Amino acid sequence: MKQSFDAVLFDWAYTLVDLVDEDDRAPLKKVFDHLGEKGVVLPDFEKAYRSCHEIFYSMIAVSRECGLEARFEIALQSLFFRHGITLNGTTMRELMTLYYEDIYSRRKVYPETVAVLDGLKQRGIRMGVVSNTTNPGYMKDREQEMLGLRDYFEFSIYSSEAPFRKPHPTIFQLASDRLGLPAQRILFVGDNPVADIAGAHAVGMQTAWVNRDREPVPPGLKPDHVLSTLHDVPKIVCAD
Repeated sequence: MKQSFDAVLFDWAYTLVDLVDEDDRAPLKKVFDHLGEKGVVLPDFEKAYRSCHEIFYSMIAVSRECGLEARFEIALQSLFFRHGITLNGTTMRELMTLYYEDIYSRRKVYPETVAVLDGLKQRGIRMGVVSNTTNPGYMKDREQEMLGLRDYFEFSIYSSEAPFRKPHPTIFQLASDRLGLPAQRILFVGDNPVADIAGAHAVGMQTAWVNRDREPVPPGLKPDHVLSTLHDVPKIVCAD
């Protein structure tokens, strides 16, 4: 069997995993309740919830312009700072764990994901994740553990640490360097036409666009493969 690629890099959200629901009112309330139990004097929750998102969305707007990733924990720290609340690193990590584990508990692994990853692993294909995320890297690792996927990947690169977002070439180059492979020997699999497909193409990787909603190919986009699910990824990687 001829092997067309030595490694596959996957996007995370809506490629391997359905995020399902990102409403964070209940998770943020858990954070406030936890601090209240510690005796921290807190502002009104509803006002704080709105303020936190105003801060965060303004950070995201800047991020989309400059390519540097926004980070939610910085938005939360900024909110607390406005109210004279200073938290140490250990406490912030506790809060991030409470917040994100609640959100991650709603995630759903796509039905074909595990079989595809198993098939690639059995063929000796190296695999990694390259993901745009505002979450801390240690929490994204925790998400992979919660969903039973972490052991499939040699490494994961998150934009919150890189610190550039896809489609910036830096994050793809970091992955290529980590693999020690030329871009031409790497297949990138993702759902976002710009961030994943155009971004990976720009550094010389071949691409597989996971188009679950069967949208028309955007003008100017030239994915090497268009898929409705992940099922055919092993066939692309290992041609007969």
